[in-house]
Amino acid sequence: MIKEELNEVPKKPGCYQMYNSDNIIIYVGKAKNLFNRLHSYFTGRVTGKTKKMVSEISYFKYIVTDSETEAFVLELNLIKKYDPKYNILLRDDKSYPYIEFTNEKYPRLIVKREINANKKNSNYFGPYPNQTAARKLVNLLNRLYPLKKCDSMPKKVCLYYHIGECLGYCEKKDIDISKIKNEILSILNGNDKLLIQKINEKIKINSDNLNFEICSELMQELEYIKQVFSTQNVELNDNSNKDIFNYYYDKSYVSIVVMFIRNGKLVGINNKIIPVINELNDTLEYYIVSFYRKSNLLPKEIIVPNNLNLSLLNEVLDAKVISVSRGDKKRLFDMAYNNAKLSYEKEIKLIYSNEELTTIANNELKELLNLDKLNVIEAFDNSNLFGTFSVSGMVCFIDGVPSKKNYRKFKLSFDKNDDVASMKEVIYRRYFRVLKDNLIKPDLIIVDGGINQINACKSVLNDLNLDIKVIGVKKDNHHTPEAVVDGDTYLTINIDKKSNVFRLLSRIDEEVHRFTINYHKEIRSKGSISSALDNISGLGDIRKKKLIKKYGSINKIKSASIDELSEIIPYQVAENIHSYFENIDKANK
Repeated sequence: MIKEELNEVPKKPGCYQMYNSDNIIIYVGKAKNLFNRLHSYFTGRVTGKTKKMVSEISYFKYIVTDSETEAFVLELNLIKKYDPKYNILLRDDKSYPYIEFTNEKYPRLIVKREINANKKNSNYFGPYPNQTAARKLVNLLNRLYPLKKCDSMPKKVCLYYHIGECLGYCEKKDIDISKIKNEILSILNGNDKLLIQKINEKIKINSDNLNFEICSELMQELEYIKQVFSTQNVELNDNSNKDIFNYYYDKSYVSIVVMFIRNGKLVGINNKIIPVINELNDTLEYYIVSFYRKSNLLPKEIIVPNNLNLSLLNEVLDAKVISVSRGDKKRLFDMAYNNAKLSYEKEIKLIYSNEELTTIANNELKELLNLDKLNVIEAFDNSNLFGTFSVSGMVCFIDGVPSKKNYRKFKLSFDKNDDVASMKEVIYRRYFRVLKDNLIKPDLIIVDGGINQINACKSVLNDLNLDIKVIGVKKDNHHTPEAVVDGDTYLTINIDKKSNVFRLLSRIDEEVHRFTINYHKEIRSKGSISSALDNISGLGDIRKKKLIKKYGSINKIKSASIDELSEIIPYQVAENIHSYFENIDKANK
């Protein structure tokens, strides 16, 4: 059937979609020549992940476009819409922290991951290697400069004003901060000499005032800053922002490195090893474009290998994309290649080993349960505390690997210790939604428990007219899986604790338990906070939610000053909170 359809494919650019037997799109690709590309999957020699994908293809469709660029844009949109599982393997999900110098009369410094990558905003600086590095710099700049610290504008000056880290913008009006702003922008743009100078000035002031503890802290910050700058010894003379991509490819896997050059200095490096399912060039082009679509700002210049389609990348990214052949840029480009090769050699054995174990374990479980296919597993767990704060969690494993974007939390509609009722509610809510939104159905459902939980699950599935395999997992005294109960035959199948199946089931069990318990703690914490605030005058539901959102725990609310609390609630209510907890503490002594 497929071979007959291949002969009808035109030799034109376009976008193609691969479907499995459940009519689910498992892969989307683009091609300059649809005929050649689709033939390469079914008549050529394929290996690795490509071979596995082809084995799952039931049929394909395609859309002809006027150009390869148009096909690429369509591919990106279809991937975003359908989220096919084999495209997920190629996607870089990492977004980096940036520092925002807010565009306000009295600006603040904020660390942000989620930013509008297409927004041309000169007040974003980064990316930084990690959240810790960005926060350390923000905290240091807030100590060195008396910036506004509060999210809103309170009525009175707070502690920051009294310790000299704020100019009291809430009470003082029309403060000229142009010099402060210019210096901070200079530092964020890479002026490390100015930053070191400001730290030394602050150390001298505190030393003269005998504040030796603060001096010690600033000395540590100074050493950290010097160490950071010493690692940025790769410099370009043009002081511009660039990202440099290079790769190392071998045996159907590609190691991709991106180096971040900011103001002429190397500030960070990212590496990822991914399988090549399509043509290598297409994989690299898709990776680069998706890298910026995630929330990473486009720099002034992007340097890529010369075998890629530069005009296509320029048009799709709307950025300056070039290749290089000599000079300092070429030296950095070669450095990126060396890093990509080293990462590949270091990690590829572990990748192959994990892949082999995962594939073997998944296949063994499929054979154990007599399933035709086993791609998607969904596992459930319930949690409550003496019948209160009842929740359930669901984790999803695709081909034996956790798919965290598919995890789901359920706050149950009742508070009582009833595992069967909990199971019925969560299964109904999950799979009614699957039917309603036409989501991917799992090949296997795992419940924590025996026949009662299985029957609860199956009764709901029958009502929804769904035929999905269900098993229960029995635990030993150490809470580790020792057997599975087949939901069709109700036979108990013991598991060899040295087997790959045991390792897979243990991993799923640990993951769903961890996920559910963490959600239960989160709900319980919020419930406890809310209950503790019930008796305070002036606190309604809306104000309680604001406090819970900002502070997250009773101890943090108790530790907050009246001025800090008054930033989000009226001052009188903040005083009531302070008095309430003071009286409780006195009563407990």
